[in-house]
Amino acid sequence: MADIYDIVKAAVEMKASDILLVPGEPPTVRISGELRRFTKEHTLDSAQCQEVVYSMLDRKQISEFEDKLELDCSYTFPEVGRFRVNVLRQENGIAAVMRVVNEKIPTPEELGIPPSVVRLTELPRGLVLVTGPTGSGKSTTLASLVEQINGSKSKHIITIEDPIEYCYRNKKSIIDQREVGMHTRSFTSALKHSLRQNPDIILVGEMRDRETIALALAAAETGHLCFSTLHTQDAASTVDRMIDEFPLDAQVKLRAQLSTLLTAVVSQVMLPRKGGGMICAREVMILNSAVATHIREGKIHQLPGVIESGGQFGMISMDQCLALMVGRGEIEIPVAMAKARDPQSLKALLSMRPMSAPASGPAPATPVAAPVPAPAPTPAYKPPPSPSKPA
Repeated sequence: MADIYDIVKAAVEMKASDILLVPGEPPTVRISGELRRFTKEHTLDSAQCQEVVYSMLDRKQISEFEDKLELDCSYTFPEVGRFRVNVLRQENGIAAVMRVVNEKIPTPEELGIPPSVVRLTELPRGLVLVTGPTGSGKSTTLASLVEQINGSKSKHIITIEDPIEYCYRNKKSIIDQREVGMHTRSFTSALKHSLRQNPDIILVGEMRDRETIALALAAAETGHLCFSTLHTQDAASTVDRMIDEFPLDAQVKLRAQLSTLLTAVVSQVMLPRKGGGMICAREVMILNSAVATHIREGKIHQLPGVIESGGQFGMISMDQCLALMVGRGEIEIPVAMAKARDPQSLKALLSMRPMSAPASGPAPATPVAAPVPAPAPTPAYKPPPSPSKPA
């Protein structure tokens, strides 16, 4: 049986994004979106898998897991790195999925975060949401924006996470990081009490229920800049999801709040990069008068059209972003088409945009035992120059 330290060390050296520990299987890593198994002699039986997983947990965490049968936590291996760990029980025993968390927080430029999104860090108040499926890089995008503030502004930042992933070091700002289950009972409790802790900026790891949404909006309304995430695929479904959390008699008031406080929605998806690695595509909706009107009047279905025509405000639709990425030689056309919101619209965009030659061909298939080269930094999307800040 391989030692857990050797497993994670090998995974990091191979530039894996995730490690799967499953009874009856060898350790498995995800590289550039593809699963690759260690050799069969490393197969973990049920008892071995439990031993490996429990070696990362303390007594309190083991007790919590055995009570709830689910556990989210983080673990640091000295000289290797930090991991977000989800522990679960399945048919054959105890399993775990480990997400590699980079020690260094990437800059917005390295992540290709649009300048219109980076400028949101300068606002005194509002609610900024980063959305997308699990594994789409939401936490990394938020960490990059928080670190941007940390290095440039004197602010008090409170983060509420489950679990803590990136660890910040105070620079110009003071950052209090709180982990649900360790430093606070729940997102709701921590958010409620954070308003009495004199913050300028609040990061809520995830808005999981009606009360958390209401508290985040209240925080934004009282002069705080709030960041959070939702598991929604685009701006329109994000607004719908938030509204649907509330009873009908409260939805008119909620739409009015969102029309003034929902500063931006950044929706992400991770895609296989041409030549190897992964790259993030983003849809960006920035609050302006048209967005506000449609939200207030309940015309959520019209938001995609506003986003498509809102380039001067720093907005970009997912299909527009995919077309740009194809044009820059970052992704293949079939990859873009598979993630298109409107395939016909994307086809039209691609037909109008000259395709630039890729820098290099696809990377050859790499065996698990060999290192995988790190992907190059993603060029930042540059929207047309804006004559004014978003309305």
